[in-house]
Amino acid sequence: MHQSEEELAHMADTAFRASISQLTAGLSPASLLLNYYDWALHMAMSPGKQMQLAELAGENWMRFQRYMAECALSHNGDQCEQPDSHDRRFMHEGWHHQPFNAFQQAFLLTQKWWNEATTDVRGVSEAHEKVVNFTARQLLDAAAPTNFVLTNPEILAKTVETGGRNLVDGWRNYMEDLRRILLKEKAPVSEEFQVGKTLAVTPGKVVYRNRLIELIQYAPTTDKVQPEPLMIVPAWIMKYYILDLSASNSMVKFLTDQGFTVFMISWLNPDAGDAELGMADYRKMGPMAALAEIQKITGASRVHGVGYCLGGTLLSITAAAMARDGDDRLASMTLLAAQMDFTEAGELTLFINESEVSFLEDMMWKHGYLDASQMSGAFQLLRSNDLIWSRLQHEYLMGERPGSSDLMAWNADSTRMPYRMHSEYLRHLFLDNDFAAGRFEVEGRSVTPHDINVPIFAVGTETDHVAPWRSAYKTGALTRSEEVTFVLTNGGHNAGVVSEPGHPHRHFRMGRIFANNHYTPAEEWAESAAEHEGSWWLAWVDWLRGQQSGEEIAPPKMGKAICDAPGTYVLVS
Repeated sequence: MHQSEEELAHMADTAFRASISQLTAGLSPASLLLNYYDWALHMAMSPGKQMQLAELAGENWMRFQRYMAECALSHNGDQCEQPDSHDRRFMHEGWHHQPFNAFQQAFLLTQKWWNEATTDVRGVSEAHEKVVNFTARQLLDAAAPTNFVLTNPEILAKTVETGGRNLVDGWRNYMEDLRRILLKEKAPVSEEFQVGKTLAVTPGKVVYRNRLIELIQYAPTTDKVQPEPLMIVPAWIMKYYILDLSASNSMVKFLTDQGFTVFMISWLNPDAGDAELGMADYRKMGPMAALAEIQKITGASRVHGVGYCLGGTLLSITAAAMARDGDDRLASMTLLAAQMDFTEAGELTLFINESEVSFLEDMMWKHGYLDASQMSGAFQLLRSNDLIWSRLQHEYLMGERPGSSDLMAWNADSTRMPYRMHSEYLRHLFLDNDFAAGRFEVEGRSVTPHDINVPIFAVGTETDHVAPWRSAYKTGALTRSEEVTFVLTNGGHNAGVVSEPGHPHRHFRMGRIFANNHYTPAEEWAESAAEHEGSWWLAWVDWLRGQQSGEEIAPPKMGKAICDAPGTYVLVS
């Protein structure tokens, strides 16, 4: 009876927190309040810091008054503050003219003051300080003068020019989006970008299927191919065709045209019936099952693994377990914007603590999975100026819908994550960092990145908010691989990876992580690595060819086809 009462109490608590999560976009109120109280209480006990802030407020006020006086006399005063180099909100010429220059400078001075107020408060934990600073930035960004018609010169000029038509169009856009949110409908996809018609069209066959994956084998396009095939493991948080978008920027097509036999894992988009699928299931039914089938089809004794984002993490865990067990079927490993150590996983870690993870678990409990809409808020907050406020300005105030593209169509084609797998991933990797610490268990025994000893080609992107390049760079220090080549390319988590030859304004740095048998720290590596113009794909292909075991061969026969690529799992919404 006592046990039954405990279970009922636990279920009641879980149901209550699950209902609260619908109102907070999955963010734990308890976690946010703990962060705030830590900062507020220590601030209350820091009279010296308060005096500094009062002095800064007075100084900012005097600078602002001086600037306004200069503008009144000469119309060309020296600005008090300059926007950050990455801040594109104030690029319009109108921000240099009155009264909009006053709005801009007042905002930037306020932003500076709050940054000072939320940092370097003695006694506040580093984690709590980062959350409070991040939250303050979000609130300030919401109140920025760029977000309102009367304080944004670009929107005001558009309103005058169109006689207010932009606001009518913006209201229509807002109501369309609100209707879709309330009815839980997806935004319509342009006929120009349809999976299997214009996206994910590289010829191939689904040659294997289990409960969790479809394995696609792509048709060869050359008379001879490299002797060892490639197995690509994308992240299960995304549809695989980010690597097979349009014909002009498909990594898969590029690889087949370069003479490689390519296999791709396409993950199932899970539902409530898949709630109990865990990390072990994803490893067994994912890369391990695919590896066995690839060898069966091609007869190759070794395969080159390629992992993207979380797929790279899963591939790393798989490689470590294989190495631990003496399984040498992996010839090399390529990691695209992937991490093994999550101690410096960027601002995404702001949302990862015990309170937040347990809150997410309660939210997932209701449906058995985490829906894409439930996790998209955190990713949007990381780049709120670009993904939230810029959208508000252009779609709702300027009345302009953005043009569609293959990458945008893919980004809107979201997926879900099973309850158990996402819980294990957040706890064992993000929260406890078990893999890097050697505590992650596979088949009841621990594995560590240090078990891995195959050649590695790792790619990081300069502006990655999901897998920061310095975190991806740790691959060299964590493994036993003597040959670790690292590439740092411009672009973000997706655009930096989808960087086909001919893509304008692309450049990258490339070099070995170990020099003369000594590990090179990240910043030192970045200063000394050779810089190249163009796409890193060509350098990667040269590296892959260097890892092959022999001369080119005739293409292996295609496996028994279940259906044509892109398969059926990728079509599940």
